[in-house]
Amino acid sequence: MVLATTDPISRLAASTSLEDLETPCLVLDADRMDRNVQRLRSRLDAMGVSLRPHLKTAKSVEVARRVMSSPEGPATVSTLKEAEQFAAAGVRDMIYAVGIAPAKLERVAELRASGVDLVVTLDTVQQARAVAEASRRTGAPIPAMIEIDCDGHRSGVRPTDQPQLVEIGRALTEGAELRGVLTHAGDSYKGGGVEALRLYAETERLAVVEAARILRTAGLPCPVVSVGSTPTAHHATDLAGVTEVRAGVFVFFDLVMAGLGVCQIDDIALSVLATVIGHQREKGWIITDGGWMSLSRDRGTGKQAVDQGYGLVCDVDGTPYHDIIVSDANQEHGIIAVRPGSDARLPDLAVGDRVRILPNHACATAAQHETYHVVRGRSHAVETRWTRFGGW
Repeated sequence: MVLATTDPISRLAASTSLEDLETPCLVLDADRMDRNVQRLRSRLDAMGVSLRPHLKTAKSVEVARRVMSSPEGPATVSTLKEAEQFAAAGVRDMIYAVGIAPAKLERVAELRASGVDLVVTLDTVQQARAVAEASRRTGAPIPAMIEIDCDGHRSGVRPTDQPQLVEIGRALTEGAELRGVLTHAGDSYKGGGVEALRLYAETERLAVVEAARILRTAGLPCPVVSVGSTPTAHHATDLAGVTEVRAGVFVFFDLVMAGLGVCQIDDIALSVLATVIGHQREKGWIITDGGWMSLSRDRGTGKQAVDQGYGLVCDVDGTPYHDIIVSDANQEHGIIAVRPGSDARLPDLAVGDRVRILPNHACATAAQHETYHVVRGRSHAVETRWTRFGGW
């Protein structure tokens, strides 16, 4: 469901175009974004599972309104700053999907007291006891999800560790609320093709379904069974036993996702607009004002079959040049060159010309900016501007 906005503050003068913007800056193709959102929502609707979008990629109220199924959620966040910002905009149903630090429980309690159903995440008995104690102190049960480790990628309880799962669940019932289990198939970012991604998705599903079975067998509640990663969300063939899917980068996509085969290059909705500021012709370089401060230092495609450097270079319309990448970057300088091993030729770009650079990692690149300049398709007209925020 795409929710429209009537916020007059977000509107720009009709004459604003890409040529008028100060560079480097962040450009968002709203048509591509809308297609990306509809693609995943339609897929999950057909499988009978709800989408709880992760808003950490966008960190923008305007984008959130277009991704969530309603103005109140549901949503996933990765920082309490996100929870506070989205709560102020009316979002009432959120999972804070990073292990809770006990010192942050006061902020959680304040948000919940304001009418927000904010759920915390944990994977230790110590955290569960802290949440239960904070719940008893405030007289208001704080709901928590137990994080399950489905692939050894990062955090969580192994689904085979029945004693630990049950102990955490019982600790939560001493004042708090056990809302369910969740997991994230981080290993899916290793790729390996369609069959490998389907296997990651099934491994992810089985891990939380088994954890839920263990808790229920022990007499503990487990109403929510949550999985989530963009690669597995697009490749799962069976979601039996799962109640919701969390995913985030699918809204914009990026070169890492394209390298995994989750999307195509022309699905990537985010780019950095940069200006040519010089040449080093004997080296085969074009220099722009789009350094790593605007692109980020993420080199996520470096281990993939096609290394995209610091980003794939497009013309100002958003059409990629063949085998032209940002091969290196300094703080405020980007170096455009032909991909090593290619017989492509550099485009004929003069000082003052503009290019758009597709990011390796949409979350990291967006984090370098405060504003999305919104366009549609090949149009140079900037029809609106949406703010984004950072912090914790």
